[in-house]
Amino acid sequence: MKTQRTILFLLIAASLAVTSCRSRTDRTPGGVILSVTDFNGLPVSLSVGNIQTGDLQIGNVTLRNFFKDPATDPTPIGHELESIELRSYEVTYRRRDAGSRVPPPAVQGIFGLVEAGGAPFLLRNVPYITHDQILSVPLKDLLDFGRDTETGTAVITLECSMRFFGRTLSGDEVASEPAKFTIEVTP
Repeated sequence: MKTQRTILFLLIAASLAVTSCRSRTDRTPGGVILSVTDFNGLPVSLSVGNIQTGDLQIGNVTLRNFFKDPATDPTPIGHELESIELRSYEVTYRRRDAGSRVPPPAVQGIFGLVEAGGAPFLLRNVPYITHDQILSVPLKDLLDFGRDTETGTAVITLECSMRFFGRTLSGDEVASEPAKFTIEVTP
């Protein structure tokens, strides 16, 4: 009986180990990391009254695709399979002041190919606040009342956190670490 339990335990452990492998990518060496390496053209303060006609944008965002193991020198085919097809990005918001209400996340589709170990990939005019955020509390309060009705202040300080999502050509889902910046929003 004890031997049967031991065998059963070993079979369960072996099946868990096999099913947890990433079968599609085990055939390609290494792996990659999508990284936001730079962004510029970002205002530190803005007025919602002046932005009703369009989205707020970051002038330039630079993405890079790094190999997880820099010592890995993949074959040309392996190299190509580690390139990342961009799919979308998301901006979430957190209050850096006394308030708790935040705009809804901004999720946008995006296209492009970030080559593995290659040149930086530059995105221009990337929206980080859209009409959905401007027309939602607390930013809508600044438009309607000239102040945040939750805190009573005329300045809302938001930390914006931007993440990019994609998939390697070999099929691995990839997401960047959040790139964060802070803005002050006034009426």
